[in-house]
Amino acid sequence: MPMNPQWRLVARPQGLFKESDFRWVEEETPALQDGQALVRTVYLSLDPTNRGWAAGDTYLPAVPLEGVMRGIALGRVEESRAPGLAPGDVVQGLLGWQRYAVLPAPALTKLPPIPLPLSAHFGLLGHIGITAWFGLLKVGQPKAGETLVVSAAAGAVGSLVGQIGKIQGMRVVGIAGSDEKCRWLTEELGFDAAVNYKKRPVLAGLRRECPGGIDVYFDNVGGPTLDAVLSLINLRARIVICGLISQYNATAPVPGPQNLANLLVQRARMEGFIVLDHLDQAEEASADLIRWHLAGRLEYRLDIVHGLENAPVAVNRLFDGSNTGKLVVRVSEEDA
Repeated sequence: MPMNPQWRLVARPQGLFKESDFRWVEEETPALQDGQALVRTVYLSLDPTNRGWAAGDTYLPAVPLEGVMRGIALGRVEESRAPGLAPGDVVQGLLGWQRYAVLPAPALTKLPPIPLPLSAHFGLLGHIGITAWFGLLKVGQPKAGETLVVSAAAGAVGSLVGQIGKIQGMRVVGIAGSDEKCRWLTEELGFDAAVNYKKRPVLAGLRRECPGGIDVYFDNVGGPTLDAVLSLINLRARIVICGLISQYNATAPVPGPQNLANLLVQRARMEGFIVLDHLDQAEEASADLIRWHLAGRLEYRLDIVHGLENAPVAVNRLFDGSNTGKLVVRVSEEDA
């Protein structure tokens, strides 16, 4: 069995991740038992939820100290003693921040061939695509002619959500943190407008770009941005809580929104969701996402970091705004 480089979590993060929160270990990969497969990680997904998993219990138990850092990854089966899995199969699961994972078959999802690059399983499909598809279509319940606002709109999920909104006939306004990201949203992805929150107050920008108010808000950030949106929601508005990235690195309690009364006045609905609860809809979501992409109506961008050794530094790009699109680490070659 091959030697396995991995990152182990050794300290609960305070604020942004520090390299000292992790320890690099190389150890022998354990021998396979019946029902298990050896998977070589190809792409490791870096997600805001990594911060929550490392800090404490969330919708999953906290990563144990000295345990391999949890991470969603895509890989190829190298060896198998599990029925239904064979060498060369592409699988996805919680492989962790490591080059190799030995896991039982039920912990792995065998992925079907797609008419797209392997990396599209993260940039367009997988947990990213299902989150965007389910969150907007099922929780947000969009209607043609309505106004949709998306925060962290240049991120992996937000960029898909805005485009799906356009496919549904909505007016779409994105919120992002640079002029370059805003241009990408409007000039390449087809958003109707974009607000650079680092150049002007979000509330002022939304008042200008949403003169008829806001019908659906897809929230990836929480905090003051959510509060600004609450002041502009229309009757029967829907607020989809996907993430609260502005609060994940807070070292003190975060004040709640001041404009919650508008939920009552406007008879609006605010609902959170976790994509793991809706994986039974992955097939339907993937069919839509692939069809839209092949028709030229839905684009995605990958932000690829090369080398597992760079994961502890790269993950902070999710929180400082320096990444665009889906952030992944390429751990090994696709067909090595």
